Amino acid sequence: MAGQLKEVRNRIKSVQSTQQITKAMKMVSAAKLRRAQDSIQQMRPYAMKLQEMLANIVSSTEIEGGNPLATERPIERVLLIVITSDRGLAGAYNANVIKLAKQTIAEKYSGKQVTIWSIGKKGYEHFSKNQYPVSDAHKDIFLNLTFENVQKASGAAVEAYLNREFDAVDVVYSEFKNAATQRFVSEQFLPIAKASGSGHSTKADFIFDPNKEQLVAELMPKILNTQLYKAVLDANASEHGARMTAMDKASENANELLRSLKISYNRARQAAITTELTEIVSGAAALQG
Repeated sequence: MAGQLKEVRNRIKSVQSTQQITKAMKMVSAAKLRRAQDSIQQMRPYAMKLQEMLANIVSSTEIEGGNPLATERPIERVLLIVITSDRGLAGAYNANVIKLAKQTIAEKYSGKQVTIWSIGKKGYEHFSKNQYPVSDAHKDIFLNLTFENVQKASGAAVEAYLNREFDAVDVVYSEFKNAATQRFVSEQFLPIAKASGSGHSTKADFIFDPNKEQLVAELMPKILNTQLYKAVLDANASEHGARMTAMDKASENANELLRSLKISYNRARQAAITTELTEIVSGAAALQG
């Protein structure tokens, strides 16, 4: 009985230590989430307006020889940019991004030659372990998350597309909604999609100065850099939100486990006391007899 009490006491201490860690991680994630949320909320309206403008430009302008970044061609080789996190303990966040990437490969690009560029170590570790053709050239962006570093990845993707190394480029990431909600999306990055005729969006009639071809050629790569940067910021905020929610749930589960263990400990202690009293009474009765 004493051994059982000691075992329960050790489990209680272990759960209490774990709960302290989960609470600390929740506080750290909450602080990081506030900064990441501010960044994406400031960036999103600007990026969305640029994306709308880019789609309108592609739809409403005719450039001699065609626009190489907006020209669709038969798809044989595909680049998938998958944005995950560097660290775990974020619930099902990384698993959902990886699941969507595999679903995109299976449903949209079945039978095509797919190459993966992983931004974030978790995606790279999974795909390399499962024998997917994955590159580690841009997996460490989150170690120093700046526009310049993301621009290098975007520029490399654009250059590879122009060199016909790939016929299509998609981005798979998590769009941040709030701390508890993320929307996992797969978006077409290249070729640049034209504005749809549905909805309230209208094609704008742009006046180009000095030169339409030169201006569009200069503008398009910069807008694409912004689009990828927005996706990375979305993923960064989603990661911290998912981790904060996961650590909050872990702390709640630790509370429930502690309550259950303390009940078990008290029952075992009462049983030990009852056994000792029974032995004392039985011994006294035997002596009197």
